[in-house]
Amino acid sequence: MTIAVTLLGTGSPMPDPNRAGPATLISAGEGDAAEHYLVDAGRGVLMRLAAAMVGAPNLTAVLITHLHSDHITDLNDVITTRWVMTFEQTPLTIVGPVGTQKVVDHILASLEPDINYRIAHHQDLDYQPPVNVIEVTEGVIELPDGQGGQVTITCGQTDHKPVEPSVGYRFDFGGASVVAAGDTVPCEGLDTLCAGADAIVHTVIRKDIIANIPMQRMQDTLDYHSSPAEAAQTAAKADLATLILTHYVPAMPMSGTEDDWRALAAEHFGGAIEIGDDLHRVVVPPRP
Repeated sequence: MTIAVTLLGTGSPMPDPNRAGPATLISAGEGDAAEHYLVDAGRGVLMRLAAAMVGAPNLTAVLITHLHSDHITDLNDVITTRWVMTFEQTPLTIVGPVGTQKVVDHILASLEPDINYRIAHHQDLDYQPPVNVIEVTEGVIELPDGQGGQVTITCGQTDHKPVEPSVGYRFDFGGASVVAAGDTVPCEGLDTLCAGADAIVHTVIRKDIIANIPMQRMQDTLDYHSSPAEAAQTAAKADLATLILTHYVPAMPMSGTEDDWRALAAEHFGGAIEIGDDLHRVVVPPRP
């Protein structure tokens, strides 16, 4: 019984020809019984999902860590594609921090012309996109009946201020557990999620490089993201087995090689350090 983590998008707000926007797939179980959870929906997410052999209809739920644009850019695409690629009313559950309902309402409003065109054109598509939003703060998340059930999902507050609220998620399945941190600096809420877990997926930036870039907007990113060292310290504090890095800023190779990033984390964490391009996949087994 394992959990698989696929880094769908390892990029950032800055468009990159090689990296999609922030998105991670958490898969638990095997075959048709598998549950697939999409954490964030950045630029190009459905293309990366297709490459991972998972379609929008296969998603058990979408979980949003915070409402920064780069993490929700293609949420509209997920909603629309789920709607037009299923042949019965299969609601898409979207979980996110307080404010998510308002964002989804606006997305649906922006899609109104397209929705009306498709309903008018397709006789078997006679209903609006069925979307169910669950706003969360902390604790165990209860999905609607018939969605999920094998995986226990817990959320907790993270620190990405002035973006507030922001949340991280923990997925427990078959004795294995993975935390998806989202954008955050080290904080108590993240430590609580990590306690007793096996792995964490953590966004990181090279603060040592960005600190020397004479642009205020780049400098502003320093106080609400973690460096590889800080992410490693969070993983070490919780005695995790695996640290999975993503959301590389600046992009490689300008910011160095994978080995350079890994070395910065390894100074503070003795476990496995995973880092890679889009579609890098990590299997997290239960601890012995």
